[in-house]
Amino acid sequence: MKKRVVILGSTGSIGVNTLHVIDNLKDQFEVAGLITYSNHQILNEQVEKYKPAFACLISDDNKLQLTGTNTKFYHGRQAALDLCASGDYDILVSALVGFAGFEPTVAAIRAGKHIALANKETLIVGGHIIKDELAQNKVPLSPIDSEHSAILQCLTGEAHSSIETIILTASGGPFLHLDANEFGKITVERALNHPNWKMGRKITIDSATLMNKGLEVIEARWLFDVNPDQISVVVHPQSIIHSMVQFTDGSVKAQLGVPDMKIPIQYALTYPERSYAPYERVKFSALKSLTFFEPDLIKFPCLRIAFTAMKQAGNSPCVMNAANEVAVDLFLNEKIGFMDIPVIIEETMNRVPYHPFPGFLDVIEFDRVARQEALTIFEKLKSVVV
Repeated sequence: MKKRVVILGSTGSIGVNTLHVIDNLKDQFEVAGLITYSNHQILNEQVEKYKPAFACLISDDNKLQLTGTNTKFYHGRQAALDLCASGDYDILVSALVGFAGFEPTVAAIRAGKHIALANKETLIVGGHIIKDELAQNKVPLSPIDSEHSAILQCLTGEAHSSIETIILTASGGPFLHLDANEFGKITVERALNHPNWKMGRKITIDSATLMNKGLEVIEARWLFDVNPDQISVVVHPQSIIHSMVQFTDGSVKAQLGVPDMKIPIQYALTYPERSYAPYERVKFSALKSLTFFEPDLIKFPCLRIAFTAMKQAGNSPCVMNAANEVAVDLFLNEKIGFMDIPVIIEETMNRVPYHPFPGFLDVIEFDRVARQEALTIFEKLKSVVV
C-alpha cells in the first residue's frame, strides 16, 4: 500500500522538493495533506494538482478558494495541530520554518506518526523532550538535512560505541573569503546569494552567519546521542561531502553527492530502503579539488554561540534559537546590520534566566520570553545608533 504523506510547510523549498520526490515515487507515496503558513497562492496550486484529503493555511486568512475538489480546507494554528495529531496519514514531513514547527511535530509524534524531520528547531529547542516522546510513542524519525542524512548513512552497520567524532561539513556560505572588515557592509541581497544551495530566506541567512551549522551541531547531538565534544565542523566549500564520521580505529566514512535536497528527502521517506532517483550524479572526473578549512569563529561568532548553547544545555538552545529568529527577521527587513545578529543573540542568552530541565510548556514560554527580550535589545541598539 502507498504511504500517505502530510507535508507541514508544503510551500517552502523542502515542501516543494518533497512533492517532486513523491512525483517520482508515485507507486510508493501519496499526498494526504498539505499545511503551510501563509502562501495561499502556491497552496491552492498544490491542492489543485495533488487533491489531498485536507489542506490548511495556518495564518487565519480565508484564502483557500478552490472549488470542484473533495479536499477539506482548514484555517488557523489549532487546526494545523489537530490535523497533525489525528489526520489519517503515515508520515509527517516536518518542514515548517523555525519554532513554529515544534508543537505540530510533537503532536504528530504523540499520534504515532513517522517523522521525516527538516525542521531542525524542533530538536534545538527541546531535544530531550523529543527523544522522550519518540521513545514513549515508539515513533521512527528520519532526518532530512543533508548533513544528518549523511551521518545516518555513515553509521549504518556501526556500533554506537565506535563513534569517535561526527564531522559536519559546512559550505562556508557567501562570505567564506570576505575580509572581516567588510562584514559591516553586507546587504540582505548579498547574504541571500548562497553559492551552492537554493533555500528559503531564513535558512539562507543562517547559512551566511554559520548559525545554520550551529543549529545542525545541536541537532546532531540529539539525533545520534553523542556528547558535545564528539561533534566538530569543517568548512568544505564544494558541498560534495555532506558529512563524515570518524571511528575509534581512525577510519573515516563520508557520504558524497551533488548538493540537491531531493536526495536526502527521498532517503528520509524510504529509509532504510533506497529507491531509484533520476537526479544528477557526481562526476568525479570533473571535480578539480575537494578542499577543507577550519571555521573562523571570529568572523562567524554564531557558530561559537551555538557550541556554547549546546554545552550549557537546558533552555540555552531554545533562547538562542528564539533570539536568532528575531534577529534574522530584523536583518531581512533591513532594520539591523549583519553583525548585529550575533550581538542580539548573545545578549539575549545573557539576560534570560537559565533553566536546566525545561518541560514542554517551559520551552514555549522561554521562546516567548526570549523573543521579547531580543526585541528589547534591538530597541536599545536602535536608540544608540540614532
